[in-house]
Order: sequence, then C-alpha cells, then structure tokens
Amino acid sequence: MWGALWIVYLVWGSTYLAIRISVDTIPPLLASGVRFVGAGLALYGYLALRHGAAHVRVTVREVAYAAGVGTALVGANGLVFVAEQTVPSGIAALVISSVPLWVVIMRKAAGDHVSGAALAGVAVGFTGVAILLLPGEMPSGGSPFGFTLIVIASVSWAAGTFLSPRLVLPRNSFVSTAVQMMCGGMVMLVAGVLAGEPTRIDVGAFSTASVIAFVYLVVFGSLVAFSAYVWLLQAAPISKVSTYAYVNPVVATFLGWIILDEVMSGTALVGAALVVASVAVTVREQKAGRRAESPNHAGRRKAA
Repeated sequence: MWGALWIVYLVWGSTYLAIRISVDTIPPLLASGVRFVGAGLALYGYLALRHGAAHVRVTVREVAYAAGVGTALVGANGLVFVAEQTVPSGIAALVISSVPLWVVIMRKAAGDHVSGAALAGVAVGFTGVAILLLPGEMPSGGSPFGFTLIVIASVSWAAGTFLSPRLVLPRNSFVSTAVQMMCGGMVMLVAGVLAGEPTRIDVGAFSTASVIAFVYLVVFGSLVAFSAYVWLLQAAPISKVSTYAYVNPVVATFLGWIILDEVMSGTALVGAALVVASVAVTVREQKAGRRAESPNHAGRRKAA
C-alpha cells in the first residue's frame, strides 16, 4: 500500500514542475489536450484488449456525463498549463490544493451537512490563498492573469469533483477515467485550435527538457500515478488516500525550489502553511460524509 501511496505523493506532486518545464517551448492547451487524449486512448485500449469489448462498453448517457466531468477536470488542468507559463509551479500547486475547500462550499450550497470544523478550515484556507495572491507576494515574472487562471482552475476542478458522485458515470472507475480523459482532452485540443496555437507550433524549437517533461506527464502523471490512486481507493483506508491533497503541494513547492530556484517570501510561506493545514483539517472532516453519500457506481475519480 505504501508503495502506491508514495507514487501518488511524488508523481502527482512533481507534475506541476513537469508542466512548468513543458510549457517553456510547447503550446499549453494543445499539450494538455494531447496528454489526456493520448492517456485516455491508451487506458481505454488496454482495458478493451485485457477484458474484452463488453468491459468498456458505455451508454450515450454515461458518455455525456463523463464528458461534462472530464471537461471540468481536464479543463482545469489545461488552465494550469496556460497559467504556469508565468506562475511558479509551487504557487500553482498550493492554490490548486484549495480544491477540497471549494468542494465544501459547493456541498454547503447544495444543502449537504457540513461540519463547523470543515467550514472553519475553509475560512483559514482561503485566508492562506489570499495571502499567496497578495500583489506584494507575487513572485517576479508572475502575472495577475496567470494567478486568476489558477483560481478558476481550482473552482473548475472542484466542480468536477463535486459532480462526479452525483452523475451516472461508467461503473468501472478505469473506464470512466479513460472516457473523461478522452472527452476532456478533445475539448482542450479544440480550445488550442481556437486560440491559434497550431500556427505557433515549431517542433524544431521544442527543447529536450520540455519533451521529456511532457512524456513524463502522459506516462507517469496520467497513467502510472492514476492507476495507483484508483487501486488505493479500493485497497486502502480513505483517510490515508486523501493525504495526497496536502502532501502534493509540499512536494511541488520543494521541487520548484530545488530545481527551478523558485523562492517564496516569509509571508507567502505563512499563507502556504495555512492552506496546507486547512486542507488537512477539511479533508479529514469530510471523509466520513463522502463515504456516506457515495453511490454504488464509481464516478468520483480524479483525472490527473
């Protein structure tokens, strides 16, 4: 179990660094789209070959709902790709880690029971996010537009997470994930075309580091780590699995500091600590509620 958990910790935590490196020379929306379409096709094809066509058969309704969830989740990832052209990877990871806080707000708005401790965690967490986004705390080179995209991405990611257990998705979690990745990835490809990215492609200008980082995202970020995550959801206590939500930003921040020389001020470090601590409290408070409201089908999965 711990081997799979460390894969999720380290690989998902390192994807923010890999994204930052890949978008140095590769168009962000097309990169995000190709990443998820490729990973989705690979996963779907593997499942079909391993278990047969009947195993991967889905209804039109399931595809429609999976496409909606996939667009929210993969779309959030696409925004992270765009934002990390100017936003440091560690800051991006810390703001994205606020996803559980947004989910609590959505659950409260939907009439679900939310504990007072969870709401207190949300308040503390958003205080931390606000500190990170203070104009004086933005790292040099960071743009307000990029930081805005990261916040929008966290809301989109939360929406996909919130809606997943409430919709009729393919029963098999791997099939559901493959469909979500393919559908969401195709939306990103269309967005990239509309943004004019194909006219700016210069394969000869792609750096070796960007290409290696992109391949890493497809193989390890979208296939290896996610497979480990799904296995953990079936084999390990949710209290342990959910710890990735507050370990990943720590890993991302450390790697950004060691490899890319990303530095945060003392004030920003306080904000980061508030975010991580609040997510830890919120996730622990909400895990019992998530188990109670989950349907029989496995739709609650993260496409990362």
